[in-house]
Amino acid sequence: MNPNVVIYHNPACGTSRNALALLREKGLDPTVVEYLKVGWTREQLEGLIGRMGVSARDILRERGTKAAELGLTDPAASDEAIIAAMLLDPILVNRPIVETPKGAALCRPAELALTLI
Repeated sequence: MNPNVVIYHNPACGTSRNALALLREKGLDPTVVEYLKVGWTREQLEGLIGRMGVSARDILRERGTKAAELGLTDPAASDEAIIAAMLLDPILVNRPIVETPKGAALCRPAELALTLI
């Protein structure tokens, strides 16, 4: 396991599985964080969002979640409200997110992971 390469992974997601496979094909053994099982901390989410240079809205997963029902897709929803919801329901974070010494990114498509190695 490589602590310098982390994938925030959902094994039920094809894109997430593809990103993990790409990293392994490149000889990396990333630390795999199944965030649906372990959840998120505020510091972790805010740190990732900061490293990625995006807003919480940019990593909000809408499809197959209660994002719209919770009002999170409303343009007036604040990053704070979105992060609070993500802490309560980790499925609201889109995946996979890959983090390496070069940076962090939401890797959709999975090939974006290659830009971080």
